[in-house]
Amino acid sequence: MRRCHRVGGVRQAWDVAKFDPKKELPSYRARKGVFDLVEVPPLRYLMIDGTGDPNTSAEYRDALATLFPVAYRLKFLSKREHDRDYVVPPLEALWDAADKTAFTTARDKSRWTWTAMILVPDGIDDELVSRAKQQSAEVPLFDRLRVETLDEGLCVQTLHIGSYDDEGPVLARMHDEFIPSHGLRMTGTHHEIYLSDARRVEPAKLRTILRQPVARV
Repeated sequence: MRRCHRVGGVRQAWDVAKFDPKKELPSYRARKGVFDLVEVPPLRYLMIDGTGDPNTSAEYRDALATLFPVAYRLKFLSKREHDRDYVVPPLEALWDAADKTAFTTARDKSRWTWTAMILVPDGIDDELVSRAKQQSAEVPLFDRLRVETLDEGLCVQTLHIGSYDDEGPVLARMHDEFIPSHGLRMTGTHHEIYLSDARRVEPAKLRTILRQPVARV
């Protein structure tokens, strides 16, 4: 039996195959070598803020060690109590810096601020999220975990395949060529969606959606 509902104008379906945002939501699809304009609906996330180089920051590791247990607990509660199973969404992050060349040329990760996050699928209410969090009270950043709706709207995005450290030239083309040449300006925070598990996939094969919110000039 297939049951459907809508989120932000996007039709989502729960069925025996499990809802998977990477397959069901258009905003989780991108093409390598192509900059696409997409309209991203408001979406809710588990979020934790931090600063510094994600490769060396204990704070970033603690953020992931908090987000994933809560996300899996939420999935299990949804399946057990509402008969709605789904694939736990991929890790995502918002990245910012006072000087945007920290992303494109300098790649000085010590100057970055970040928000690590995992999507909360539509149909999961705040009460279930609260219980999933309370049942994961042992996680390291329990007090800093929040749920927030992100409304990005119009965005430019592309698929990057390769090491995270090789993103700079792709972002430079997005920021300095595509966006201004299409009558757009950057408005929000740089957003990455990690479609691959970096623990299991070699750097050259990592698949990452690179997204930048924009507005028309």
